Amino acid sequence: MKQLFSLLLILAFLAVLQATTGCANIIPPQGGPRDSLPPVLLNAAPADSTVNFRGNRIVLNFDEFVDLQEVQGNLLFTPLFENVPVVEARLRTVTIRLKDSLEANTTYTFDFGNALRDINEGNVYRNFAYRFSTGPYLDSMELSGRVVDAETGKTDTTMIVVLHRSFDDSAVYKTRPRYVSRVDRDGGFRFRSLPRDSFAIYAIGDAGIMRRYTSPAQAFGFANSAVVSGQDSVQLYAYKETAENTTQQRSTSTTGGNTAADRRLRFTSSGSQQDLLQDFTLTFERPLRQFDSTRVSLAADSTFTPVSGYRWLQDSTRRELSLRTQWQPDKQYHLILQQNFATDTLGRQLLKADTVSFSTRRLAEYGAINLEVSGIDTTQNPVLQFVQSDKVVYSVPIRNGRFTQQLFLPGDYDLRLLNDRNGNGRWDAGQFFGQRRLPEIARPFTQKITIRADRENDLSLPAPR
Repeated sequence: MKQLFSLLLILAFLAVLQATTGCANIIPPQGGPRDSLPPVLLNAAPADSTVNFRGNRIVLNFDEFVDLQEVQGNLLFTPLFENVPVVEARLRTVTIRLKDSLEANTTYTFDFGNALRDINEGNVYRNFAYRFSTGPYLDSMELSGRVVDAETGKTDTTMIVVLHRSFDDSAVYKTRPRYVSRVDRDGGFRFRSLPRDSFAIYAIGDAGIMRRYTSPAQAFGFANSAVVSGQDSVQLYAYKETAENTTQQRSTSTTGGNTAADRRLRFTSSGSQQDLLQDFTLTFERPLRQFDSTRVSLAADSTFTPVSGYRWLQDSTRRELSLRTQWQPDKQYHLILQQNFATDTLGRQLLKADTVSFSTRRLAEYGAINLEVSGIDTTQNPVLQFVQSDKVVYSVPIRNGRFTQQLFLPGDYDLRLLNDRNGNGRWDAGQFFGQRRLPEIARPFTQKITIRADRENDLSLPAPR
C-alpha cells in the first residue's frame, strides 16, 4: 500500500511538472537598441578653431571606436598641401601629422566628408571638419554656388570646384588649386573659411589627386570673370569638348591589316525601319577621305524603281553621311553602293558592291503634336529638344512658343530648351583656352511628355528657369 502511494505521488508530480513547463513561453535574452548615432568628438588637441597654431600634429578624440573609409576620395585639405598629411585612426583617436611647413596668417580646414564612421555600425559622421589658423584670427569669408551640365541640366557629384589665385589660363592644368570644394547631389558647392580675396573659379570632373584639368575628356566649367569671396552665388556650366579632333587623330594613326576583313570599309546604318521625319544615316568606323555621291543610288520597292530628289550631307567629323529626302510612308527603299563609293582614312573601300535595304513607317504609327510653351525668351534663339535615353532625337526652333506637327513619332520624351546662341540648331560646347567661349545652355523641363499614336496630342508647359 505504501509503495502504491509513493508511485501515485511521483506520477502526480510529473504531471504537474509537464503542465507547467508545457505552458511556459521561453523568451531569449534581447540586446539593446541598435546604435544609429555617429561618433561624437570629445576633444581635440589643439582645440578646433585654434589660432596662432605652430604644431605639426593634431589629435581628435571620439566617444567610440572610429575608422576612416575612402580617405583619398573623402578628405579635403585646404589650402592644398604640397605633401599630403598622414591621417590615421586607432581605437577612439584620429591623428593628423603635417608633413609641410605652414604658411603664415593662413586658415587651414580639414574636411573629412563621409570618411569618418564608427567601427561597430558604420554610422557616418557626415561633413566633419576641423580648422585652425596660423595667424591671430580665422578667415570667415564664404563662396557658394551651383554646377550643372550645360547640355543636359543634370548634376554630377563626382565633380569638384576649385579656386586659383592665378588668373593665367594655364594654371588650371599646370598647378594645383588653392582651395577645393565638393559638389553635392543638387549641384551645390560651398567654400568656407576663405580670406577676403578674388579668385579664378573652375569646375572639374575626374580631377585626380592633383585636382587639375588635363584632358578634353574631363567635364569642365569656368567663369569668365574673377569671383570674390563673400559675393553672391556663382553659377557654373560644365561641358566636355567635342571629340571631333581627337577622333580624327586616333583614326589616322592606325594602319590596316592584310586580311580581307581588315581592308573592308566598315560602317553601320540607322536601321531597317526608317522614320519619315529623319535622315537615313551611314556611320563609318573611321573618317572618310573621299565620298562620291554619283556612285550611290536610291531605289524603291521590289522593282528597284529609281528615286530622285534626295541629297547627301556629311558631318564635320567626316564619319557620318546623311541621306535626306521626302520619304513615302510604308515603302521599301534600297541604297545601292558601288564598290568605290567611299574611302576612309585607312584607304579602305568596300570589297564589292553592296545594297542596304530598309522600310519606312506607316502613317498610323505617328501622332499629331500641338505644344505650347509659355514664358519663352525669344531673344535667346530657343530650340526645343526632344530627348530619349539621354539622347536628343529631335529638335526644332520654337521662337513663338508654339510647336505643331502632324507626324510625330509616339513615345515618352524628356524636353530641354536650348539657348542656341549661334543659331545652328544644336548644342555647342564651350572653349576655354584661347577663346574663353562659354557653352550654350540647355535647361530641362521638369515634366515628361507622352505622344500617343494616331491621335491629336495637345500639351501646354511652362518654360524651364
